[in-house]
Order: sequence, then C-alpha cells, then structure tokens
Amino acid sequence: MPFLELSLTCSEADQPRYEHALEDVGALAVTLLDAEVDTPNERAILEPGVGETPVWQQIVLNALFPHDADRDAVLDALEAFDDGLDLSSARFRQVEDQDWERAWMDQYQPMQFGSRLWVYPWNIEPEGLADDAVVLRLDPGLAFGSGTHPTTALCLEWLDELGVGGREVLDFGCGSGILAIAALKLGADRATGVDNDPQALMASTDNAARNGVGERLAVYAPEDAPLRRYPIVVANILAGALDTLADALADACEPGGHIALSGILAGQEDELLARYAAWFDALQVTRREDWIRIDGVRR
Repeated sequence: MPFLELSLTCSEADQPRYEHALEDVGALAVTLLDAEVDTPNERAILEPGVGETPVWQQIVLNALFPHDADRDAVLDALEAFDDGLDLSSARFRQVEDQDWERAWMDQYQPMQFGSRLWVYPWNIEPEGLADDAVVLRLDPGLAFGSGTHPTTALCLEWLDELGVGGREVLDFGCGSGILAIAALKLGADRATGVDNDPQALMASTDNAARNGVGERLAVYAPEDAPLRRYPIVVANILAGALDTLADALADACEPGGHIALSGILAGQEDELLARYAAWFDALQVTRREDWIRIDGVRR
C-alpha cells in the first residue's frame, strides 16, 4: 500500500514542536534528515556524548500518512494545532510501499577482503572462487555490520592477513559477529564475542550457527565475559569507547598477542596511539576513506 509523504523544513530549535504537531494530526511515522546534506554546512553526527541526542541545525521532517489522506486537510489540521508553524516548505508526494530489506539485499553483492576471505549474501551462491577461498554468509538486512562499512572491511582484511589458524580471538563489540565468524572461518580455534546489546548477541549466535561455526563461538555481555587473555583481540567500536576501555582491552591481550582497533575517525588516531603505546609496540595506522584502523603487538 502506498503512503502520502509530507516534507517540512524547520530549525533545530523548532524540531520537537513540528514533530509533535505531525504526530498529533495523525502521522504514521516521522523521520528526520539533514536539510543541508551535500552542502558546506552539512553536519555529521557520528559519536554523540552520553545522554546527548544531537540533531542538525536545519532539519527536514518526512511524515507518512495514509495514501488517501486529504492534503489540504492535513495542512489545515497542522495550522489548527499550532498556528505558529511555518508551512511554506510543505511538499507532498506519494511513496510506494515495498520490502526495503529485500530491495537492499538485491543490491548487495559479494565482497572480497584480503586474499582469501569473501562475504556473500544468502541470496547469491558462491561460484568461480579460488580453491583456498573462505566464504562467510551474512544477511545484509541484519543490523550491526555486514562488511560494507570501511571499519569492518579494515578489520576483516587484518584478520585475513594476520593468520589466525589454531588461535583464539576476542571480538569486543561483536555486533553481527562478522569479525568473530570470519576468524573462525579462517581457521581460528575458538572465538569470544562481547557486546552490551542483547540483540547483537542474538545476531552473532544466529549468524555463527548458520555459518557452521556456532559451537566454537561464545558470546557474553561485558559484565559476564570471562577475565582471561587472548592471542588476538579486535575491537571495532568508537574512539571514545576505545579510550575508555583501553585498560580492559590491553589486559585482554596476552603478551606477544595482536590487537586491532577501529571505528576511529581520521583525526582521532593520535590520542589513541599515545594511549595504547603504554602496552603495545609496532603500532600501525591504516586508513580507508575517513576511517582508521590501529593495530599493534602486546608487550
């Protein structure tokens, strides 16, 4: 069933007022977008502080109504609810309903990371790969990571290049489990995934089982994770968390072990390099687009 979409532009200060009005007059859903995207004033919101819910200075609110809603009646209702709203930016259009997850899957193609590792969606069968190719299957409709983000790609390439055969791996902030599962498919003996989101732990468990490595993956909330050391540690989280968790991640990596840190924006690496130099040697920086991976060896 199609929907009628109303778009309105407002300031950051007025956003709650407009959103409340749209919901009051019957909007089925309201989404917020940056009104200044692709302009010099575009503002990226990537790592808000604790308790912060930042939005953009100029905002486009897209509200969905039933497809047969009367456009004039919607505008009249908004004006009656709050006659101070500026409706001069109002634009209507019909939006076709569709299976957005399936549409995304149809656009998702196999990706190679390093020399051996491939990530394939479940709707495409692997073919024509080298004899030593390692295939990880993942549903791109799932949240928490499917290999398309530069930070995930950087970590997958590191695992492929490092050589994880016969060793144990800690994936801190495991999300979909893609890094832990990749390590297991590449020959790691066992992997541990840690995440503070219960849905991430469920996704990791399910994805590991579907890839045939479920018996070798254990997942935990941070407070339940075993206090032990691993020869390989990977943490694809945000820079602030990497700073806060530096002591814990260093303690989790055994002497001579390897660590990879990502989720770091270009420009954030210097502080983290200085922080982790207290425990790690041979620290290296690899950049992909605007994102950074730091890897090193535990003293």
